[in-house]
Amino acid sequence: MAGAGERGAMRRASRGFQVFVKPAGPLCNLACRYCYYVDKQLSARTGPSRMTDGLLENYIAQHIAASPDEIIRFSWHGGEPTILGLDFFRLVTAIQRKHCPAGRLIANGLQTNGLLLDEDWGRFLACEGFAVGLSLDGPRDMHDRYRLSKDGKPSFDQTMRGYEVLRRHHVPTDILCVVSDVNVSRPLEVYRFFKDIGASFLTFIPLVEMAPGAGGGVSAETVPAAAWGEFLCAVFDEWVAGDIGRVKVQIFEEAARAAFGQEHSLCVFRPECGDIPVVERNGDFYACDHFVDPAHRIGNIGETPLADLLEGPAQKAFGQGKRDSLPGYCRECESLDMCHGECPKNRFIRTPDGEPGLNYLCAGYRRFFKHCRPFVDAVAAAWRRQSP
Repeated sequence: MAGAGERGAMRRASRGFQVFVKPAGPLCNLACRYCYYVDKQLSARTGPSRMTDGLLENYIAQHIAASPDEIIRFSWHGGEPTILGLDFFRLVTAIQRKHCPAGRLIANGLQTNGLLLDEDWGRFLACEGFAVGLSLDGPRDMHDRYRLSKDGKPSFDQTMRGYEVLRRHHVPTDILCVVSDVNVSRPLEVYRFFKDIGASFLTFIPLVEMAPGAGGGVSAETVPAAAWGEFLCAVFDEWVAGDIGRVKVQIFEEAARAAFGQEHSLCVFRPECGDIPVVERNGDFYACDHFVDPAHRIGNIGETPLADLLEGPAQKAFGQGKRDSLPGYCRECESLDMCHGECPKNRFIRTPDGEPGLNYLCAGYRRFFKHCRPFVDAVAAAWRRQSP
């Protein structure tokens, strides 16, 4: 009997997608206090310690076959994917070359904490054209507050060694900075630190997590909503003053996309979601990285082709649910085109008139998008005047 990869080999998805594939599942060499993934991750705990070679090839073949784009993009996540070692990723690229059709290109992205990166990793990532997302929360005291080893040791020095490896080998690197209660009050110190170390791509990720227990509310580590907006405004003003064209900040680019009438590239700001599912190390397919739970397990790529899972009614319903559950307060907001209610995982407070489903970060986003709107609208207008 044909396997799922064979049966679905000729079908392509109707639109582009990105899969967060977790070949090591939740395994990690850090125990970050704010990690949202390990506690939620269920299916891989009793499965294999890593994605088997057979399943790896099945996944890569299905992903290539399903991709409708000229550039086929892979995103390797964890846990910490580098704990699988270089030989695993050498196998990845060999399988990709085996299955990649003529005239198509493959681009790999790797999310890492940087602790295991050395010269061999640097040469490999550069040679194979990987782009890297590196988790770094700012200067030493901010980074080491929550990003600790399992025995409570700090990780800043090791992460910076990994970052220098990437720099030496000219590997494109996006710094992913979690903004929490610790660093949110020091926006310029954070931003200038990243500029000082030569970072040119920055992504700021607001930390929002529920407090443990049944009492509700957010954890002490969660970023205050209003402070999140002030953080973004402060960084934006400094960026506008001297860093346009030198530093790319993801949320600023997303705001500009709205002014230019472009579709958001970041899933949390799209009207619908569901285009960035998860494939676990045992082949389980989940709707989203923030919803790795039994209710959002859609299937398994060993039983159902990846294209069918991507296009299936359960995944489509998950994506459409973001639009359908948007409160009226959001639908009437002047920043709707920039935000679209942000991520559904954060929609757990009520609107001023008592309607459920408002995003916890709403006050911060409204502050920032109102602040940056005049600038991005002016840039878009100037571009339109010059465009033929």
